[in-house]
Amino acid sequence: MFDMLNRWYRRRFSDPHAVSLVAILLVGFITIYFFGNLLAPLLAAIVIAYLLDWPVNRLTRIGLPRTLSVMVVSTLFVGMTMMAAFGLVPTIWNQGVNLVADVPNMFNNVQALMLSLPERYPELIKPHMINTFVDTLQNNVLRMGETLVKGSLSSLVNLVALAVYLVLVPLLVFFLLKDKQEMLATFKGLLPRNRRLASRVGHEMNQQISNYIRGKVTEILIVGSVSYVTFSVLGLEYAVLLSVATGFSVLIPYIGAAVVTLPIAIVALFQWGLTPEFWYVMIAYGVIQALDGNVLVPVLFSEAVNLHPVAIIIAVLVFGGLWGFWGVFFAIPLATLVKAVWQALPVIELEDDPKPDAQ
Repeated sequence: MFDMLNRWYRRRFSDPHAVSLVAILLVGFITIYFFGNLLAPLLAAIVIAYLLDWPVNRLTRIGLPRTLSVMVVSTLFVGMTMMAAFGLVPTIWNQGVNLVADVPNMFNNVQALMLSLPERYPELIKPHMINTFVDTLQNNVLRMGETLVKGSLSSLVNLVALAVYLVLVPLLVFFLLKDKQEMLATFKGLLPRNRRLASRVGHEMNQQISNYIRGKVTEILIVGSVSYVTFSVLGLEYAVLLSVATGFSVLIPYIGAAVVTLPIAIVALFQWGLTPEFWYVMIAYGVIQALDGNVLVPVLFSEAVNLHPVAIIIAVLVFGGLWGFWGVFFAIPLATLVKAVWQALPVIELEDDPKPDAQ
């Protein structure tokens, strides 16, 4: 066993460039794992900087100084963000408060509907099955209420953290964009000399992450906007709140769409019952998710969709468990990084390897 592991290590890590690549990744992993909460504003700033780097580069190409380009793009971004926040946040807040107030009525209606199912389908559904389901649902609703109360008690802390983000993140974004080349040069000076493989993987992942962030933001905007128009046309209540939830659900591949299905179904069921309108909403939501997964995602993430769906789900679970929101957000690039690193590591033929039989 030891001899087998030793041979595997020699085949994979005899090249000093491979050792440097693994060492860099290990240091990065340890840093994010232990100091991720402290670095959260920096991570948020890096994501926004990746998003804004493209328009900044376009302005510099037409002759504007980089500092002026960064100021113009940053000002436009902050202005559009504030307009969206002042336009959406009050509506989302009001609809969220109204939805929470309607939860008891929704629960009673769902409970009455569930209790009527054994009379409608006595051969398929038994009363004890419904009673067990209703008890479980009631316990979950009570637990959710307790969670909301605890969350409201810690809202002051969240407001303080939000204030810190509102001050630190724009400043970090500005300097990350303005002094990009100087920071990259300083970072490269800290890396080991034998970094040929690390540079190759880093260049590939830089392009992947840049395209991924722009594509993900575009996907959120498109899915959220289409969902809002669809829900509004169909007359669904809480259209803004549910469309925002649908848009952000794309952050978690496959799992997000399944989770958001539940509140949409409950709201539609509470509003119309098991009527054609309910099924229209559910069919429309299914069509939106199908078009997102089969048309929009392949167009925006042509390289990422080469990953198997099982690999993507495993990446979401693993990296989300390690790093929370940021692990979920970067699950696909991180899975692609693992694949790229594994393919980049050289396989060295050892002298004592068994030779294939000559034909």
